[in-house]
Amino acid sequence: MFEEEPRPRRPVAHEIGCDLTALSLHELRERIELLRAEIIRIEAEISAKDSTRSAAENLFSRP
Repeated sequence: MFEEEPRPRRPVAHEIGCDLTALSLHELRERIELLRAEIIRIEAEISAKDSTRSAAENLFSRP
């Protein structure tokens, strides 16, 4: 007989405003963790860009 192949997992991604009703509690919690990690990543990029901008401003604002 043929063995049934495991069902492929749905890709873990989140689209803002998407319908959440079909997701399980586990999937909803995974989405929250994914979004928290993305917020941390974005905040780190903002911080890096702020540092670069501040360094450039200091360099060019010298008399």
